[in-house]
Amino acid sequence: MLTVSHPWHGVSYGENAPRVVTAVIEIPQGSRAKYEIDKESGLLKLDRVIYSSFYYPCNYGFIPQTFGDDKDPLDILVITSLPVVPMCLMEAKVIGVMQMIDGGDADDKIIAVAANDPGVNHYNNIEELPKHFFSELRHFFEEYKALENKTVSVEEFQDKTRALAIIQDGIENYKKLFKK
Repeated sequence: MLTVSHPWHGVSYGENAPRVVTAVIEIPQGSRAKYEIDKESGLLKLDRVIYSSFYYPCNYGFIPQTFGDDKDPLDILVITSLPVVPMCLMEAKVIGVMQMIDGGDADDKIIAVAANDPGVNHYNNIEELPKHFFSELRHFFEEYKALENKTVSVEEFQDKTRALAIIQDGIENYKKLFKK
């Protein structure tokens, strides 16, 4: 009999973590639908349609078997040359992190490139990305919840070293919490 694993708990964060991690994509680049994993069932659910006329600037998901300061798996933004379908597993090469405050809580977003996408996998560090990418990302995350009367503040973009430490902490926090 086939057993289906919960994407957060049953999928590995990757054998080359924290440098290359498995990303579970929830929201494809270009979407206005805010999908997220249902923590109980592991199925993908529609949380909401974004109230503003904004579209996710890159693929959005999480790193399995991690636990962040926001009491969820670590979020990851994966840059690809094309949108990726929800619930797709992909190898993501970590290049940095966007640190932000969402509703008063720290909410880090790991930034990565698709390891198997020749259009973007030449990037190794966040500093190599076009400057306008940071402006777009900051604008999206600071404004996409405005019509919901919610506040998000992008604190700063950090390098790969900081991102790797956050992922390592997220893996350790998950192991402590779920006794793995």
